[in-house]
This record gives sequence, C-alpha cells and structure tokens, in this order.
Amino acid sequence: MSAINCAPAADRKKLGFLDRYLTLWIFLAMAVGVSTGYFIPSSSGFINSFSSGTTNIPLAIGLILMMYPPLAKVKYENMGEVFKDTKVLTASLVLNWIIGPVLMFVLAITFLRDYPEYMVGLILIGLARCIAMVVVWNELAEGNREYAAGLIALNSIFQVLLYSVYAYFFITVLPPLFGLESLIVNITIGQIAESVFIYLGVPFLLGIISRYALIRLKGENWFQTKFVPFISPITLIALLFTIVIMFSLKGELIVQIPMDVLRIAIPLALYFSIMFLVSFFVGKSFGADYSRSASIAFTATGNNFELAIAVAIGVFGINSGQAFAGVIGPLVEVPALIALVNLAFWLRKKYFPEPARTLGNHEVLKKIT
Repeated sequence: MSAINCAPAADRKKLGFLDRYLTLWIFLAMAVGVSTGYFIPSSSGFINSFSSGTTNIPLAIGLILMMYPPLAKVKYENMGEVFKDTKVLTASLVLNWIIGPVLMFVLAITFLRDYPEYMVGLILIGLARCIAMVVVWNELAEGNREYAAGLIALNSIFQVLLYSVYAYFFITVLPPLFGLESLIVNITIGQIAESVFIYLGVPFLLGIISRYALIRLKGENWFQTKFVPFISPITLIALLFTIVIMFSLKGELIVQIPMDVLRIAIPLALYFSIMFLVSFFVGKSFGADYSRSASIAFTATGNNFELAIAVAIGVFGINSGQAFAGVIGPLVEVPALIALVNLAFWLRKKYFPEPARTLGNHEVLKKIT
C-alpha cells in the first residue's frame, strides 16, 4: 500500500477529554455563541470592531489556527501522486465547479424565490468552494490529507479565476431566465485573491515551513511523536472558538426570526446531503479508496463561507438579507458536516471493509453521538 493511501498508526489520536466529547463541545459552542449574541447584543459590534475591510480578524485568526495542524501533518513530498490521478482530479473539478454551483442555484430558486435577498445569499455560498474548514472535516473523517490538500489548492486557484465570473452569470444572467430579478455583483479578482491568501495561503505556508524546518532541525521522529501531538488539540480548540464567534455575530437575529433561519437551513441541509453522497460515490466509482473518496466528498460538499460573507457584506451591506444568509451558511454547515463525518464512517464500514484499525476519530464520534 502506498504511503499516500494510509495514515501511519502514529498519526492516530488517543481519546483525550476534548476528543471524547467533541460533538457535545460543538453544540455547547453554538449555544454559547447564540446566547452571547442574543443577551449581549453589543457583542457583535465589539467583534466586528476588530475588522480590516471585510476581514473579521478574530474569525480569521480562529480559522488559520484551526487549519494549521492538519496542514502541518501533510506529507507534501507525496503530493505528486495526487496530481497523477487525472480521473479523480477531473471528477473533483466537475463536482466543485459545475454540479455544486448548479445544485445550489436550483435549491435557492426553488425554496427562496419569494425571498430574493436570501436566495442571492445562498447562491453566493454555492459559488464559493471550500478551502478552509474542509481541512478539519477531512481530518475528523480520516480522509487522505494529501488528496485534500491537493484538491483544496486547485479549488483556490479556480476560485480566484472564476468566482467573479460565476457571480455575474448566476446572479445577473440566469435569474431572469426563471422569471426572477437580476442583480449586479461587483467583486474583483484581487479581492478574491486576498480572501484566498488569508484563509488558505497563510496556514498553508505555516504548515509547510514548520514541517520542513522542524524535521530538518529535530528529525522526523521528534516531529511525529512530539510536535504533532502538541499542536493537534489546537484544531479543535480553534474550531470551538470560531463557532462561538460565528454564532454570536447573528445570535440576536437567529432568536428573533427563527423561521427565516429555517427557510435558509432547509435548502442548505439538502445541498450538503446531496453533494456529499453524490461526491462520495463518484469517487468510489472512479476506483478511489475510502480515504480519497472521503476527501473528494468533503472538498465538494463544504463551502467557503468566509468569502461568501465578505462578498455579501461588501456588495449588499452588513445588515442585508444576503449577509444574513451568508452567516446562516456555516451555522448549518457545522452540525451537518459533523453528521456527515459519522455517515462517512458508516459508508467505510459498509463499502470498504478492513481489518481492525487503531482507535481513530470514527470511534470518538461513535462514542459521543
């Protein structure tokens, strides 16, 4: 078996206190965020005061810290094998840049045509392919790190080149064909590139530099047995911090207009479920093993909500319905993707039977759900 297809036993995490009750901590973080936003309305203004342009600095720090440990664990020397598999790469690009945006557009105009601001916000989410939190979901699902990193890198390039074009096509050109109002979305390639650099480029560079510098200085054994266990908890701690920040920003509105939240949540939940199942079985049909099928599925299912929210705020304003829909995106994505991590392990057991493995993330999640 090639090194790229199987994580070594040393990478498996033991059941720590944070890992054992991961789902509980995530839902508690969601509750803390909503409660903070509702009972302390000024908290959202305080958090937003730490912003530069459309980039919220606390949120950016949380996301960068969250992504850093998984990206430091990637064996970049094996990345060449990823790009040799042209069938899998082609399938991933089709899923991300044709099926995903079209599916979200269809769901948005089906469920939210009477709420045009929410509809546009949902379309913006569908166009922003995931380059950030997918790293965490892939890690929890024990997907292939190298494949995930390669697919995310491709998505980031296509995002810089295509997002503004897609936004024009899906929001200005297509809606009138379905009897809906068209809108103009002005977003430049430079703005997209800035977002991609902040949320992907920085943790990627930190991961690459620390991996090769520390292995050179201390050796690979020290890196795997000392440094990796030391930084691993940062991902989950930063994830919880990020969830609290995201939920607190719109906690008051979530409580005040729950039916609007539900209207936005239904098509999003359908999107996540459909995209994950379609992507997973597309990967399997192309001969990918479980780890690669999981990476294909999670990179196609998640969305770059940071970019979608930044565009919605920059174009329509922070108090717009488009921005509200953008914020609801990750609020639905977090519990949905946790559920899909569990589904991924069920699919592995059903379709990829293997000998008994060292206790991993799937056992962690099984114990807490």
